[in-house]
Order: sequence, then structure tokens, then C-alpha cells
Amino acid sequence: MRTIFRWLIAAAFFISLMFFNNSSVFAQDAGEPSSPDMEEMPLCTPGVYLSPPKDCLPMGPSQTLTDWAKNGLTLPLKPLPASHPSPSYRELDQKYAKLNLPPGAQASYYPNLESAVLGVGALGEPLMGETLYVTYKHETSYQGNPYVQNDRGEWIRASPTYYSAFQGLLLNRPPENDFGWIVDVATLRRSPSYSAATINEQLFRETVVQVYDQVEAEGTTWYMIGLGKWVERRYIRVVSPQLSTPEGIDNGRSIEVNLYEQTLTVYEDNRLKFATLIGSGYDPYYTQPGLFQIYEKKELETMTGAFATGKTDYYLLENVPWTMYYDGPRALHGAYWRAMFGYELSHGCVNISVGDAHWLYDWAEVGDWVYVWDPSGATPTDPEFYKAGTAF
Repeated sequence: MRTIFRWLIAAAFFISLMFFNNSSVFAQDAGEPSSPDMEEMPLCTPGVYLSPPKDCLPMGPSQTLTDWAKNGLTLPLKPLPASHPSPSYRELDQKYAKLNLPPGAQASYYPNLESAVLGVGALGEPLMGETLYVTYKHETSYQGNPYVQNDRGEWIRASPTYYSAFQGLLLNRPPENDFGWIVDVATLRRSPSYSAATINEQLFRETVVQVYDQVEAEGTTWYMIGLGKWVERRYIRVVSPQLSTPEGIDNGRSIEVNLYEQTLTVYEDNRLKFATLIGSGYDPYYTQPGLFQIYEKKELETMTGAFATGKTDYYLLENVPWTMYYDGPRALHGAYWRAMFGYELSHGCVNISVGDAHWLYDWAEVGDWVYVWDPSGATPTDPEFYKAGTAF
């Protein structure tokens, strides 16, 4: 540990050399008046000086360390005070299968496996659409083609699927700085610029990182996630704990949906308790900004509907888990058909991983506040834009 600390002090020293040549020049650049007394004062020993010392100049490595400390980066680096919820929240007594249909093709239920293989004796109307998922109890394969049987004994050609195991974070105490998740394979750079040297290290999707600083440069936002480690906006989604409660929330309990960051946070007693990634509505099926309240909860909910003329985009999602309606047809719910989160994915609902939706369902109560906002201002806010209809 001492070796690591000494190395970090040395790193701070060399970084600080890039910004000034001597203490008097640094003081002038910073807009501080120099005086003979100040010029005669020695540099402080490397350390953090949140209050100006009287007997030394907190410059060089001390200035760098102090600036880092103000952003939550101290030496040695502190772990994020968070952990994942119990893996038991990912457990679900449901099996799902996807109907893989070529454009214009149809699928049907049949009374037995032989009929399903031959395609004769279909039961009911055929299924057509872009997003079709069914539940099943048994599965089999015939000549390389998968078939599943539902709890009514009917058979249909469909491929069993598996949902994402992603889980967010429970906060043990308020974090000292922002944090977030990598949402794509990220290349790190040594400074906030596309021309900066890259680091021989890659971070993969769903990696949790802490954020110590951010800079606007070259048309994007850059985030400092470690000593000399910067990542650009498209690779990261960030949670910035709120220091004040949105107007209208009167009981200290709220769910905040950040449409720009694609994150969901939970506050209890006005303290950040939980955070995760989501998938909200994409253009033109936006998730409506505003302040709402959960008005209905359902452990399992079959969702079906269509938006396009001719219902060419018909969807069927059987037994959607942990659904919480808060804005007409829009709901917070588990999305077993999503492979990843952190992007606009839905037709208006707030899609969450199965495990996170389960945790949220257990925590939330009918009447709890849901605050949806877009700090970028890109999402339409006119209520006339959001007509009653279906969403998922």
C-alpha cells in the first residue's frame, strides 16, 4: 500500500508540473496576488489542504491532490459504498420463447406437436408481428426446429430465450461523487480529447465506475473515471445524486427516471437508495416527462398492441413481470426481451431488467411518486403529444 501511495504522489507531482514551472508563476496564473512573504514560503508537503494553510504554499502535488479531493478522489481510492441486490431477485417462475418469423410469415398454436410440425389444424387466429414472445412449460426440437408447449397443452414453433442478469446498485450511504456504468466497449484516454493517448485498457458493458470530474470538449462530455483515465459520453451513463427534492414530492419517497442518462434512481427519506440502467421510449414513442404517481401494480401482465397503420408492428409480450403503471398505459416493468439497458429502447414504458424490476416492485407502493425528466431538454413536454394508447 505504501508503494502505491508513493506512486500516486509521484503521479500527482508530475501531473502538476504540466501546469506551472514554479510557485510564483502558478499563483499569478491562478489570479492570486504574489507577495514577498508568499514567495519566501515553502511548498507544503504533499497532501490534501481543503483549508488554506498559513505556513506553506499548497501548490504542486498538494494542489493536484486537493483538486482531486474536492471531486471525491482521494488517495487511496475509496470504493463506491454500494452492492448489488440479492441474486434471488433475478429468479422468475416463467419461461419465455420468441417467435422468430421472417417478414410476412405467420405463426399459430396447434393442438399437438405433430400438427405443429405439419402446420395443419391451427387453433385460432395466426400471429404476425415484429415482437412476439410467449410463455411455455415444455420444449422440444424436431429436425432442428424448436417447439414449445404452453400451459393449455398447445404447441407453437418458438425459440426459448434467456433474460438479462443485469442488476443495479444498492447504496449503503450517500456517495461522495457521481458514478455510473459503461454501456459499450470503451477505450480510455489520458486526457479529455480524441487526440489524447489511449490507455491499454478496455472497459466492457455494465462495468461500474466512479466519476470524479467532467469536461465539455470537442463536441461531447468527457468523464474522469480514475487517475488519468477519461471516457467520452457515448460509452457511459452517469448517476448524479440529487441534493434537492423535485417540487411536489412530499413524503421523501420517489423514483427518478433520467431520460438523458437512461438511469433510474430511488430515494427514500430523501436519500439515494438504489440506482440502475433503464431503456425508455425512443422517437416518436417518447416517455413523457412529468411528475406522476404509481396507480396500479401487477406481478404479471400480458401486453399487446400495435402502432403502425395496418398493425404491421403488432407485438405480443406474455407475462411481463413486475409491472407498475404510473402514466396511463406507461409503466415501469421488467423487460425479459431486452439484452441490454442504457439506451432508448421502448414504445414509451420504462424497461428495466427483471431483477431490478423485482426489487423495485417490492419497494414501491401504490401512490409513490415517479419523477421523469430530461436534463438535455430533447424530450417533448407538451401533454398533447402524449395520447392515450398502448406502450411497452
